[in-house]
Amino acid sequence: MATLQELIDGSNAIVFFGGAGVSTESGIPDFRSTDGLYNQQYAYPPETIVSHSFFLENPSAFYDFYKTKMLALDAQPNAAHRKLAELERAGKLICVITQNIDGLHQLAGSKNVLELHGSVHRNHCMACGRSYDAAYIAAAEGIPRCTCGGMIKPDVVLYEEGLDEHILNESIRAISEADLLLVGGTSLSVYPAAGLITYYQGQKLTLINRTPTPYDSRADYLFRGSIGALLGAVQVS
Repeated sequence: MATLQELIDGSNAIVFFGGAGVSTESGIPDFRSTDGLYNQQYAYPPETIVSHSFFLENPSAFYDFYKTKMLALDAQPNAAHRKLAELERAGKLICVITQNIDGLHQLAGSKNVLELHGSVHRNHCMACGRSYDAAYIAAAEGIPRCTCGGMIKPDVVLYEEGLDEHILNESIRAISEADLLLVGGTSLSVYPAAGLITYYQGQKLTLINRTPTPYDSRADYLFRGSIGALLGAVQVS
């Protein structure tokens, strides 16, 4: 903790890059861990269900999975979310880059959040473009429909879809300007998101994760354990 505290105290342009492990401590399941969604049994593989082609061809099965496994509207921010928001308010953290789609960083108070994979809180009609919130999707029976009759699609990045170019470019810019890059709660195995950390030009690449990642050997600092417990114990001055 003394090392992590010293790193944060000595930095004024921190960027945080996080994944599903940040939100598992809020009760939201990840995909790749032992208890993750990819290791559970469904009629179709989860990777297939959350693909663009499956959504178009079998929207009923997609929404059965999406509503029960990917919408967690009662989840609350944990210590990691809250500490990152506190660091931003203190002027030390310039940006949160997240692979998560749950909106918990914003709920905790973070303002500058780049959502690489979109958000469950934004949804649009594929016919007329009208916007809908997550509560509307959760309450809909079967396939959510717009008042015009069109099918509604969540603004989340499915397999076979590309990342938003603006979000991607902003993430690259923020990481390249960071004096401390905190990476936490991610397996760093999903591309192109995982490759973003290669744009970091500083000497304080810090990984916080419960399990090993392909980038551990590149890290300047490596912490094993709960990201909520570690970040939550940091003092912000």
